[in-house]
Amino acid sequence: MKFTPEIYGIKDVPMQSFIDKDEIWDFIHSADTTETEIRRIISKSLNKQRLNLKEVASLVQTTEPELVNEIRKGAQMLKEKVYGNRIVLFAPLYVGNLCMNNCEYCGFKATNKEAQRTTLTKKELIDNVKALEQNGQKRLILVYGEHTSYTPEYIAETVKTVYGVKTGNGEIRRVNINAAPLEIEGFKTVREAGIGTYQVFQETYHPDAYKRYHTGGRKKNYDYRLTSLDRAQEAGLDDVGIGALFGLYDWRFEVLGLVRHTNHLEACYNVGPHTISFPRLQDAAHFKVDERYRVSDEEFTRIIAILRLAVPYTGMILTAREPEHIRKEVLKYGCSQIDAGTKIEMGAYAEVFGEKQDLNKEQFLINDERSLGDVIDELLDEDYLPSFCTACYRKGRTGEHFMEFSVPGFIKRFCTPNAILTLSEYIEDYAGQELASKGWQVIEKNVAKLNDDKLENSVRERIDRIKSGERDLYY
Repeated sequence: MKFTPEIYGIKDVPMQSFIDKDEIWDFIHSADTTETEIRRIISKSLNKQRLNLKEVASLVQTTEPELVNEIRKGAQMLKEKVYGNRIVLFAPLYVGNLCMNNCEYCGFKATNKEAQRTTLTKKELIDNVKALEQNGQKRLILVYGEHTSYTPEYIAETVKTVYGVKTGNGEIRRVNINAAPLEIEGFKTVREAGIGTYQVFQETYHPDAYKRYHTGGRKKNYDYRLTSLDRAQEAGLDDVGIGALFGLYDWRFEVLGLVRHTNHLEACYNVGPHTISFPRLQDAAHFKVDERYRVSDEEFTRIIAILRLAVPYTGMILTAREPEHIRKEVLKYGCSQIDAGTKIEMGAYAEVFGEKQDLNKEQFLINDERSLGDVIDELLDEDYLPSFCTACYRKGRTGEHFMEFSVPGFIKRFCTPNAILTLSEYIEDYAGQELASKGWQVIEKNVAKLNDDKLENSVRERIDRIKSGERDLYY
């Protein structure tokens, strides 16, 4: 599928700002929310077609309860079509919280003199990775503050260190990055280290709101941040993640901003974001926000359903900012990746901390502190297929190549078998007896649903090899 500006009625230029706040509000204020139109839009999405801004605006403006419920049901059906019942698991690892920016909503901001600043030493980094591996993690996202200490070379070196840590059968197979925007040469440096996805969140797509919240440091520059992933694409780093922090500005505007960003990447580079994140504002030290824009639970679940319908093929990441009951609900509506066993205090995976979270050690509060095993246990109870798959990245199915597979929905041919194999590894290496029994039942059910005798036999043969001690088998 070839993406062109004409599909979306836009004229985008690489490396140039693309958000027009008046255009976005015009779409919202002129939205058609009739029953006929909303049902047409849902039907279009269920055919795995991308929605345009006008159509997304209709969804965000819909308030009639029956139609909102149909949006949620449509998102649930679409997720099952594209992703099946897989949920990919990962963990965040904070490498350093030095920061030169002053973001009013963030505990790491430069003006917070009470924050306990640190950067993990190489030994501390290795110790934390070992602890994560011993719990069964295979996918990490490394998080860095924005500071001159965290150069592209430094980021690349920490990535190589993480990949080099092996603990028994444990290893990290995919390292994603959440860090400051880089120049093109910097993105080339981190790409060569073998990273997966590079995330840069715009936080808020509204230029005036952005200016109010970002009062110091390089992050003050709205356009520089907005075009950061253009530079990544120019550097050949085609696996990128976008996101907005919901609660800084009107959520309807932010949803259209995320879709507009997706359109821009597709129009200019023929590939959309690999993932979209939608963290919801949580309290932090020295917290200053406009309370009018706080997002309710009902609005948050609707946001996720709308984004799922808007971009059928894009991975959607739900974080431990959200409490258990919300995470459980919104998994149905479109989320395909979640973190589990999350700790965001510096060095916390390798140390023992008290139960009470300390805002001077953390970027924000988290609301789901369950272990990886507990999260997997609940996923199995809910008939999901937990996955630690990293095959697409290592088989070159990223960027435009990923789109070729994922847009038509063919990715399920690879993802379900790979999820089965990675869950088999987890059961063999880390699960207790009760969890193992439950896991093998779910695996058997999913193998039987492959509906392809040749593939089923191949998967069973590989499961036997895993039980015999082999690891890292994938399609």
